[in-house]
Order: sequence, then C-alpha cells, then structure tokens
Amino acid sequence: MHERTTPQRLIVAITGASGVIYGIRALETLARDPSVETHLILTAAARATIAQETNWKAKDVEALAATVHPSANIGASIASGSFETLGMLVAPCSIKTLSAIANSYSAELVARAADVQLKEGRTVVLLVRETPLHAGHLRLMQQAAENGAVIMPPVPAFYTRPKTLDDLINATVGRALSRVGIRNPLCYEWLGMSNAESEPRS
Repeated sequence: MHERTTPQRLIVAITGASGVIYGIRALETLARDPSVETHLILTAAARATIAQETNWKAKDVEALAATVHPSANIGASIASGSFETLGMLVAPCSIKTLSAIANSYSAELVARAADVQLKEGRTVVLLVRETPLHAGHLRLMQQAAENGAVIMPPVPAFYTRPKTLDDLINATVGRALSRVGIRNPLCYEWLGMSNAESEPRS
C-alpha cells in the first residue's frame, strides 16, 4: 500500500462560458496554498474567452497550475480513478460541458475527468454559467445533480455588502473551494445578521 502524500490534488477546468475569472481566481488562490496541487484543463473555447474577457494570457493562467493537461488528452492521469484527488471544480461550466457531464459523454478530458470523479464518489462542483435557462438546461442540471455533481451557478451574495466586482468574484470562488473541502481566505463563516437581536422579545 502506498501512503497518500501531501499536497492534495484538485482538478480545475475552465471552459468557454462567460466568467473565466472564476477559474482564474481559484487558481490564483490555490497557487498560494502549498497543501494543494492543482491540475488544470483549459478548453479551446476557454482560451478565446480569456482573451475576450480579461487581460490574462492563456499561458499565464496555465503557469498558476502545478500541472496542465491538454483537453484532448483523455488518457491523462486525471482520467483514471486511481489518481486520487479531492475532486473537481469546473469554473465556469458551459452548457456544452454540463451536457457532456450529465450524459457521461467523455469525448474530451473535462467530461472524462468529471465522470471519473463522480464514479469515485468525489465532489464535482459545476459553476454553470447561463441565463436565462430553458427547460433543457434545467433538465441537464437535474441529471448532473442526480449523478452526484454539485450545481453551483455563480449567483452573487449581497448580505456581505460587497463593494467591488472582486468582492463578488471572491465570495463565489471561496464558497466553491470550501464546498470541495479546501479552507481558503476568500470564504468567511457567517456569524449571523449584525442587526439581529440576540434575545427574542418577551
């Protein structure tokens, strides 16, 4: 038996949906955490969206990860259940990728890696990015959830009174990483409403 050694591994996939900054921010955060080894998949569409939406270069995003896997390489280490990980974060998750994961259509590495994580009982968090949603989208989300995936659209939270776009991004990424089981500085424990009374009125 081989002892499991640190750091722990997390697969991060960035697809071509709007919101690639979520995946980038997750990689930035984890790059500062020596206890986590990141395995990145960038789809071809993600590379185009990175250029459209951010000032990042794809190669600089790749440099944030410990290992980068080509999206066409379905024989990569992360395509096997014997390669132990904490799970997988797909941020953002396009409807195309959602459909592939929901239907176990493993033609590319993102869907294959997600399918492997699900069959092994590991956490797969999908930041599904689309709006509005038609019935087909909703059916795909339900099917993916029934297969074990965590459906987590990047819906902003306002109870923390965010002041910047970065605040909103960080809150979503922090919650997503926490859901995979990674403690991180972007996620804060909710201690109750500051204007709530501690004792009920008599």
